[in-house]
Amino acid sequence: MNVFGIGLPEMAVIAAIGLLVFGPKRLPELGKTLGRTLKGFQTASQDFEKEFRSAITTDEAPAGEAAARPVPVLEQAAEPSVDAPAEGESTAA
Repeated sequence: MNVFGIGLPEMAVIAAIGLLVFGPKRLPELGKTLGRTLKGFQTASQDFEKEFRSAITTDEAPAGEAAARPVPVLEQAAEPSVDAPAEGESTAA
């Protein structure tokens, strides 16, 4: 049995240290909490994967539709010229 690169002897040592640190009453509670947390991460990961896959499939369109869609144009702000005087400045030197 090899989980995350940790064999059975290493798991036994970790469990023994956990038993000494947390005690026999608290260890099952920590196991439940860890299991619920991992299950929550797994569920969230599956939901994210479903959303990602649905976004990909809805964004894909046949070649004819892609050409018909308008391309958004981003407006760029005009930058002031370095030679131009700022507002309120006079051009006389």
